[in-house]
This record gives sequence, structure tokens and C-alpha cells, in this order.
Amino acid sequence: MRSDDHADSLDQATKDFVAARPRLFGIAYRVIGSAVEAEDIVQETWVRWQGTDRAVVQEPAAFLTTVTTRLAINFVQSARVRRESYVGPWLPEPVDTSPDPQLGAERAEALDMAVLFLLEKLNPVERAAYVLREAFDYTYRRIADIVETSEANARQLVSRARKRLAAERKEPVGSAEHRRFLEVFLAAAQNGDLSVLEEVLTEDVVSYSDGGGVRGASRIPVVGLPHVSKYLVAFAPRFWPPTEVRWVEANGRPAVLVSASGAAVALLTADVSERGIERLMWVMNPAKLAPYVASLEG
Repeated sequence: MRSDDHADSLDQATKDFVAARPRLFGIAYRVIGSAVEAEDIVQETWVRWQGTDRAVVQEPAAFLTTVTTRLAINFVQSARVRRESYVGPWLPEPVDTSPDPQLGAERAEALDMAVLFLLEKLNPVERAAYVLREAFDYTYRRIADIVETSEANARQLVSRARKRLAAERKEPVGSAEHRRFLEVFLAAAQNGDLSVLEEVLTEDVVSYSDGGGVRGASRIPVVGLPHVSKYLVAFAPRFWPPTEVRWVEANGRPAVLVSASGAAVALLTADVSERGIERLMWVMNPAKLAPYVASLEG
């Protein structure tokens, strides 16, 4: 190949990759639950794309999607051991969705923090199949090709994932109602108002704090209305007075960024149904907060 032909080929390869990149990141992030690690997967896809005989690739976007998905599945399989030894509860790394609520997807599905958290309970192939179907609207035949299974099995993978998520999560409320619940909760939590907390939290509410062992976050989930409400009242005088709060968007939902002395200390997100707040998720690990805060600041 002449040098100018090679340059033209690489230029086209770059254009194909850039066009597909939002979708590649959206797939990797949903499957993995980490923006930083999803970026690594996308970069590895680019490296492999450069080294591919692109002359035999008829559909660059399909090829890139397949590579990204398989790399993400492999990553999750190897990451399971690390996450099992994670200090305290593991929560997904939040992303700022205000500029792009869909992250390259056909639909803004499998993006909510609560959904990403529950996807961790699925095996990696089920997770990938669910993401490809629900967020990106791939056909079952295409999903089967990507995850290297039969079309019938691809349907089963997605069906099992749907049933598992439906069994573990109540139907969420809309964004406006979600914010209303969170506003009431925030005021009650800041004031240590036990009676209001007991009204807005569900009977089987769970509070998860992801500090990664770095901050003084609870290392076990706090479960049930009596325990969660009393826990919140107990730490209110120590936690809230020196802080400032800012309303933000994370993973397509209203969220609260809590800062002290100009530094972010927590991102509060919630899973809210018509019954009330089902899950509280406090991301306090600096390694997860830093990329999110950086994205807010452009």
C-alpha cells in the first residue's frame, strides 16, 4: 500500500471510529458501571481497530460494537473478584447526563444508577444482552452474533434479565416527582426530622454508602425504615452543617452534590417509586466523584 493510500485508510478509520464512539462508550459504561473503565475499553477498541484489516470489514460500526461489547464482557468477568473484595458497598460511577442523557443510545435505558446497581447481579453476558436490547434496540439476531450465542438464547438472556430487574425494583416515578421526593428527603435529613423521614422513605428502604474504604462511610448497607431513619438523624449534626448542596443531574435523574470547603464529599442519588424512596445511594469514593465533578465543570 502506498503511503497516501495508508493515510486515506487511517483517515476513514478515524472517521468511522469517531462516529461510533458515543455508542461504544454508552455500551461499555452500561455493562461495566464505570466511566473511567469504559473509556479504557473504548481506547482498546480503537487500538484494535487500527490493527484490523479494515478492507474486509463491511460494516465498521457493527464491528466496533462487537469488539467493545466483548471487551466489556471480559472486563466484567475479571472485575467480579475485585468487586467482591471492595471495601463496603460498590455503587456505579456516576456520569453527568445533562449534555447527553442517552450516551449514544436509542433510548435512555439501563442508565439509572439503580438499574446499573442491579445489573451487577446479572452475569456479564446477560447484562450485555439486556443493554444491547433495551438501550440500543438491537435485534435478537444481532445480539446473538455479538455475544456468540443462538438467537433463541439471546431472547432468553434478555428475558431473564428483565424478570430479575422487575422482581427487584418497583416502577420508578417521573423526573419531577423524583426531585420532589428528594427535596423533601434532603430537608428532613439536614434537619434530622425523623417524622418526615419516616413518611418519605419506604418500609424496606436501603441506604448504600460507597466510600471505597477511603472515607468514613458505612461499610455495610443500612436496611429498613427504622434503622435508616435513625441512622440519618444520628449523623445529621456532624455531616450537614459544614456542607453546601448543589442540585445536579446524574444518570438521567436529579441528584444532590454535597461539598465541604469547596471539595465534593458525596453525590446523593435515589431510587424512587410511588411508595417513596426505595434506595439511597451515596457515592463518596473520591476516585468516583472526581471524574463526575470534572465533567460538571466542563
